[in-house]
Amino acid sequence: MSTIPIDGDTRAGSLLDSLSELAMRPYRILRGNRMGEVGLVILLGLLVLAMIGPAIAPYDPATKDINEDGTLASNEGPSAEHPLGTTRYGRDVLSQLLVGTRSALLVGFLTATIVVVTGTTVGLTAGYYGGWVDSILMRITDIVYGIPILPFAIIVLTMLERSIFWIIFMLGLIYWRNCARIIRSEVLSLKENEFVQSAETTGASAPRIIVKQLLPNVLPISFLYFAFATGWSIVTAASIAFLGFGDPTRVSWGRMMFAAWNTNSVLQQPLWVAMPGLMIILTVASVYFIGRTYEQVANPRLQGDS
Repeated sequence: MSTIPIDGDTRAGSLLDSLSELAMRPYRILRGNRMGEVGLVILLGLLVLAMIGPAIAPYDPATKDINEDGTLASNEGPSAEHPLGTTRYGRDVLSQLLVGTRSALLVGFLTATIVVVTGTTVGLTAGYYGGWVDSILMRITDIVYGIPILPFAIIVLTMLERSIFWIIFMLGLIYWRNCARIIRSEVLSLKENEFVQSAETTGASAPRIIVKQLLPNVLPISFLYFAFATGWSIVTAASIAFLGFGDPTRVSWGRMMFAAWNTNSVLQQPLWVAMPGLMIILTVASVYFIGRTYEQVANPRLQGDS
């Protein structure tokens, strides 16, 4: 087989062009789709809140407020000083809500990154190489499918450490399985196409074919799973925290609900539970809107749906 000679400058320029195209592709997919644009606006607002939340929080989320008569401001309703009221121990609910945004998005985005990188790599490798490589990777995927998430999370966090980074690592270790299987199926179809066979005929290496020919075609699926994995991980992390296994050193929406339930304050101070729950719903809805847009690109049969 003969290869096409490419000088270093041409190769570097081609790589930069490819990276630029990949970076712009998510925006181009969302542009013009009302659902996707709404989801993007909400998510960008949450990102801004995550960055500036600790700075604009009116109080330290761990500080207990004491009334003028020396009593603890426990489970107080909304007021000028505390717009969302206080917790059982006199802490400001609004401040905890703002600070918790950063923890939620940190879990969501880092977990989704692990999911997409792992799932896309496994799917591309298994689908293109086939044979024993495919068999080994798919058997590993089958094993991961058999791991129940919440029991596994409780065991891992009990044995190791209740840290947000262990939670992220553990969720990423589980959630990549769906992404890998779907991308593998897509690659099995794509590698029979003429453009892949032409690249093989010209002597292109397997890694180059995977990166240059296959990866751009499965990116809508990868973006789809990034969006959905963000929502799944935020909900799962909140569930873990609500069960009492969240990171005790960080304020999070799940820990807020756990603390309210644990102190029997749900009825006395409903905003302590309702507001973090609403923020979780809003965040998951935003990434669902974005994911739905990518799903319509990945599956053209859905493009007529609203």
